[in-house]
Amino acid sequence: MKLKDKVAIVTGGAKGLGREFCTALARQGASIAVIDVADPHEVVAQISSQGGVAKGIEADITNPRAVAAAVAETVRTFGKIDILVNNAAIVLGLVRKPFYEIDPVEWDKTMAVNLKGPWLCTKAVFPYMREQKKGKIINLASETFFTGSHGFVHYVASKGGVVGLTRSLAIELGPHNITINAIAPGFTDSESSRSLADVTRYDTTKTPMGRLMQAPDLFGALIFFASEASDFITGQVLLVDGGRVMH
Repeated sequence: MKLKDKVAIVTGGAKGLGREFCTALARQGASIAVIDVADPHEVVAQISSQGGVAKGIEADITNPRAVAAAVAETVRTFGKIDILVNNAAIVLGLVRKPFYEIDPVEWDKTMAVNLKGPWLCTKAVFPYMREQKKGKIINLASETFFTGSHGFVHYVASKGGVVGLTRSLAIELGPHNITINAIAPGFTDSESSRSLADVTRYDTTKTPMGRLMQAPDLFGALIFFASEASDFITGQVLLVDGGRVMH
């Protein structure tokens, strides 16, 4: 197991891709803190039933005090934090619309969760990672940053911000032996994607691999960035989309 005795925080881990990430990390030996505004008990029970270790913590990642408390609870429970996966994001429930029809409240909420949240979570884990002189932070960007997406300007802009955050923080975190990288998934057959479109009608002819991406296709990149195999890689964005976008 590549992550034996490691402790990982996964935000937005109660459902969707976050839940898949939690179970994937647990199978590699990591203990998981599942942080979500939704009830995380189901994924915790799933991990436990498979012989893993997990703790659910309900918290709003846009609230600095809630984030600090969740991170402190993780340390009290597991003794340390080795990995942070900034997965939580707003996409489920978003409706495609022209940029001039997007309500400023919706814009601000999207930015708060998708961009402010990863910043706050990184701030909260930093003192612990600095003290132990090592850490791994993995952000979730999006293929849409490279292509744009009609009617989704707030989401795309937020994910572009994640790329900027990743690159800038790499400079500040590097001296502390903390790496930070981003994974940019393509369109994936997930709970969020199914809420936006009929995934069975997705055009795969532009994808060299010739099929729709599934959640397990992301696990290799996730484990790589979380493990010692990527110790000298930081500030990078890895597209995982079957070759649809070449970068």
